[in-house]
Amino acid sequence: MEIAWVLGAPLLGGLLLAFWGARRWAAELNAWVSCFTLLAAAALTVRIIEHGPMLRFGQQFFVDSFNVFLVALTAFVGFTTSLFSRPYMRIEQEHGKLTPNMLRLYHSMFQLFIFTMLLALLTNNMGILWVAMEAATLTTVLLVSLYRTPSSLEAAWKYFILCGVGIAQALFGTILLYFAAEKLLGAGGQALLWTHLDAVRTQLEPTVLSLAFVFLLVGYGTKVGLVPLHSWLPDAHAEGPTPVSAVLSGLLLNVALYAVIRCKILVDGALQSHLAGDLMMAFGLLSVVVATFFLARQKDIKRLFAYSSIEHMGLTTFAFGMGGPVGTFAALLHMTVHSLTKSAIFFTVGHAAQKAGTQSMDRIRGLIRQSPAIGWGLMLGTLAILGMPPFGVFTSEFLILTTAMHHQPWATPFLLLSLAVAFAGIFGKVQPMVFGETTVQPLPHRPALVPVFVHLAAVLTLGLLIPPYLVSWYHSAAALIG
Repeated sequence: MEIAWVLGAPLLGGLLLAFWGARRWAAELNAWVSCFTLLAAAALTVRIIEHGPMLRFGQQFFVDSFNVFLVALTAFVGFTTSLFSRPYMRIEQEHGKLTPNMLRLYHSMFQLFIFTMLLALLTNNMGILWVAMEAATLTTVLLVSLYRTPSSLEAAWKYFILCGVGIAQALFGTILLYFAAEKLLGAGGQALLWTHLDAVRTQLEPTVLSLAFVFLLVGYGTKVGLVPLHSWLPDAHAEGPTPVSAVLSGLLLNVALYAVIRCKILVDGALQSHLAGDLMMAFGLLSVVVATFFLARQKDIKRLFAYSSIEHMGLTTFAFGMGGPVGTFAALLHMTVHSLTKSAIFFTVGHAAQKAGTQSMDRIRGLIRQSPAIGWGLMLGTLAILGMPPFGVFTSEFLILTTAMHHQPWATPFLLLSLAVAFAGIFGKVQPMVFGETTVQPLPHRPALVPVFVHLAAVLTLGLLIPPYLVSWYHSAAALIG
């Protein structure tokens, strides 16, 4: 029943908002639907913690410690983003950037986007997982192109074409996975159920599985934003509404990486080797290095933090590729703190750009004087994402680096150099935006900054002391991943 509520709330909310999404109270309805989704996700999380994994609806849905943690994170960030979008989208409408029909599209697609991500996380069927990822692409294409400007339409088409190519590769990988399982599990949908595949993973054909993983990694890796198929991500972040940037960086990239990890578990069992981990380390490290050196060239504030997302997802992918208890624990922690921190940063960046009337960093100055809350939120978020202690990003990056020093020492210099370059590139650009001479103007509506400091407080807490129940949760998920 909990699964039905988790999926039913955003689906029903999207349908309702498709009719009434332009009403004055639509933003409040959007927030209430997101709140109900969060409560349902919390109930599901408690159920899994107390009673363990469960299968529902003819084994088509499966929940364990790994995906329920991402379900809770997705519902939480979705709720805080809906709170942030209330004043943000009203200001955009008053500035003449949005019409009532655009607002209806935004509110309905926001809920359907949350639904597709939750469906991808909860399904036990690898085919439905692919369908959900494709549906997430289609909903976000409409959100990225919301403003209907030439640049936003170009970004949406670029996103659609690149991710369409990537998802086609993932489809071929899924077909190969079915081909390998059909001999053992028989024809039909049973051969695509992840729990069935996991039970026979040591008997699956190694050659077919290794080829399938290459296509699945490239396909879903495109959605993660891994280099070299990353170029859609900065454009989509820069041209879409800021709430969309927050959920893209904070949620969709995690869901795509989740799909890769589920496939990696099967391949590791079939091959009894580290091929999947080696490929993930290679793509992850390449993404970290390339994204880092693109940071210094950025002039748009949202593009800057979009490349930061590529860097951090590359770091997470590298950690999952290393594997082991500590590496996997660190990767799960990094997924959590990156989602919370990056969404908080985009919340502050959105209001800062509205105050200055531009996303150009050279024209945003003195936020701390005109709006101390926005200025401090941006600076604290920047310090957190750059891995400064005592924030949780420092903890996860420290664990990843020390694990790399022990198991993959060849990669350590690349990681250290990249993190140092990223720190200089981002901090050097954000510091004058916060403390420079004032060029920004007051906003017509009070900004929603409570979600910013709630996120940053959570990240700070995870840096100082990870609660024992969360530690056991991460350990349980790490054990499932292997």
